[in-house]
Amino acid sequence: MKFTAPLKSNSIKIMLLGSGELGKEVIIEAQRLGIETIAVDSYANAPAHLVANKSYVINMKNEDEVLDVIRREKPNFILPEVEAISISALFEAEKEGFHVIPNAEAVNKTMNRKNIRVFACEELQLPASKYEFVTTLEGLQKAADKIGFPCVIKPVMSSSGHGQTIAKTKNDLQNSWEVAKEARGDASELIVEEFISFDYEITLLTVRNETGTTFCEPIGHIQKDGDYIFSWQPMNMSELAKQKAIDVAKKITDGLGGRGLFGVELFVKGDEVYFSEVSPRPHDTGMVTMITQSQSQFALHVRAVLGLPLDYINYGAGASAAYKSTTDTFSPEINVDPSIFTTNSFVRVFGKPQTHEGRRMAVALTFDKNDSEIALQNAKTLISKITE
Repeated sequence: MKFTAPLKSNSIKIMLLGSGELGKEVIIEAQRLGIETIAVDSYANAPAHLVANKSYVINMKNEDEVLDVIRREKPNFILPEVEAISISALFEAEKEGFHVIPNAEAVNKTMNRKNIRVFACEELQLPASKYEFVTTLEGLQKAADKIGFPCVIKPVMSSSGHGQTIAKTKNDLQNSWEVAKEARGDASELIVEEFISFDYEITLLTVRNETGTTFCEPIGHIQKDGDYIFSWQPMNMSELAKQKAIDVAKKITDGLGGRGLFGVELFVKGDEVYFSEVSPRPHDTGMVTMITQSQSQFALHVRAVLGLPLDYINYGAGASAAYKSTTDTFSPEINVDPSIFTTNSFVRVFGKPQTHEGRRMAVALTFDKNDSEIALQNAKTLISKITE
């Protein structure tokens, strides 16, 4: 493969539509290969803006604005990095010959929980929890009665767990309805899911291009309000459960097609594996790969996009802990105890220009050669050393 330099007439260009902390790492990995990078988001000075060759601030849901920046820059590859984006613009860009990663239809399916659940369960016949879609409070009440309590309630479109609740009884449904309706994204329709009493949940990072499909070691994670707070790799699981997880991940990503890295979320109970969700991009729980693998999920994503080999080395076990803000300010200050920076641990501060309560602002990463449980306990200790 021929490589180029940025800002030249023959430059290879990657455009990110969405420029958060995950996109920032993708930009860094692309630039290590001399790729020209363009970061686009709905607000100024997003994390990826700070490291990209070029940056734009647009209304990401406006088809004309998205297409305008694509036509202006003419990127070789378009990487959607957020759910809140004009899907019609991606379909049109694809018609005009632009390469959307993994492809516009995969983005369309995965950005909407209804689309992906129908595709995974009804077309691909993947094992999953029971579910119903509702548009009214009355519909929610009927669906919850049918599925049973507890049940999980989410908007069909939202990111990072926003709007997700667990209703334990009928008395919780009103609150679940209100929380879902206030979430960012499209809350015009909700999904009501059976609560599976799973033993644990994992993310299986699945990377595919023309050379084949690669699976990273399973990542265990703990969520709060639908958003991850701790992740660790590898997750200790039976070989049978691991193989079933690989089978599900292979089937869903083959069904979606295209190239790139997918974060496949799965529930595991004993040796049984249930499909939950899939994202066609690097996953927040996968930040742990920055300390556990020679090629992080971000590097693998870029390699897959460019059609490069997907080989890498597992260094050992590791864990990550997300730091979430407790304040609301336009002048963020993240206080990190210097003792976090050791031979086996460090912090990534994302550089977001504004905090609000619950916004992820940094991540602590720690390594243990052999034991992910030890790494997880260390991560829990480290995150307590970050304040504002």
